[in-house]
Amino acid sequence: MEGRKKDMFTKNTPLAEILKFSQAEKILAKYNLPCLGCPLAKFELENLKLGQVCQMYDIDLENLLKELNFSIK
Repeated sequence: MEGRKKDMFTKNTPLAEILKFSQAEKILAKYNLPCLGCPLAKFELENLKLGQVCQMYDIDLENLLKELNFSIK
């Protein structure tokens, strides 16, 4: 029986880490993540956690994580 691979991205992953993957920006944009276009957020990407941003803007974290993790496997 093959074990399940651990997901690379979680709710605690900083946005800067996620944006290292080219396909991730398109997925985040699909979910209307406002931080991508915010000039002030660029200074905070290392500290902004995906779960925090999703909670602030009522973004479906569970489905976003599924899509992000699927895209990089």
